[in-house]
Amino acid sequence: MLKEADQEMREMAQDELQDLKVKKEEIEEKLKWMLIPRDPDDNKDVIMEIRSGTGGDEASIFAGDLFRMYTKYFDNKGWKYEIEYSNEGTAGGFNKVILEIYGEDVFGHLKFESGAHRVQRVPKTEAQGRVHTSAATVAVLPKFELEEINIRKEDLRVDTFRSSGAGGQHVNKTESGVRFTHLPTGIVAESTDGRSQHKNRDIALNRLAAKVNEAQREAVTSAYATHRKSLVGTGDRSDKIRTYNYPQNRVTDHRINLTLYNLDRIVLGDLDPVIDALKLAENTERLKEMSSEEVNN
Repeated sequence: MLKEADQEMREMAQDELQDLKVKKEEIEEKLKWMLIPRDPDDNKDVIMEIRSGTGGDEASIFAGDLFRMYTKYFDNKGWKYEIEYSNEGTAGGFNKVILEIYGEDVFGHLKFESGAHRVQRVPKTEAQGRVHTSAATVAVLPKFELEEINIRKEDLRVDTFRSSGAGGQHVNKTESGVRFTHLPTGIVAESTDGRSQHKNRDIALNRLAAKVNEAQREAVTSAYATHRKSLVGTGDRSDKIRTYNYPQNRVTDHRINLTLYNLDRIVLGDLDPVIDALKLAENTERLKEMSSEEVNN
């Protein structure tokens, strides 16, 4: 059509060509995002642990606030959850609470939440109106079944023992604590937090799986593992990932320098703006890696 003698026909063809070029670029961009490798654990259910950190009673209250924020988010997503263990703080909230969350793509949404969460606000116990800083930590583990884990049964030693922690007479009279040892690596994981030996086996096994899988991943893909840690943190409790500033109604995610002034909505479970931004940041970095690999090849 561009070679037609009719000028009007040529102009129509030129306009259509420009539109098609734009559509082609849009489709190519979508295809790039669709080709990004998906984390195989994204569709797994999750074990989440929330624990109060520095800050005394205020830290326990904040851990309780995080618990409510997350459970409202779970409700928004239509996910189910169960509290497997809870130890309440003396002034409210929790010293520690463990949940199991079930639903669609749960780990894919929650995997960025592991780390230290910091709150800046005037505590209820503060008489002079001064802003205090407290912290709570979150650990998120994908929930594995033994047959899914790249660990041979003969490489595992399982020990049961009596819990020495709080829990009443039942815990002290029965061997409800469970410890797994991965013999080839010496990695150990245990749990005394569940309400039964069965639950403690489940929690300890998933803790072990996360540790062993991370060690295996680092050994095979150290470059990617190093990059991923730099982007979303290691999931270690010492990593400060997010600050919740109540006087300014501000939330800052330090890993991607994201600041939002809608803390009032986020604490009510509206976490998607933060989680979507983290997903976008990780996928953008993965896309860069894929492009650089193509250039090198």
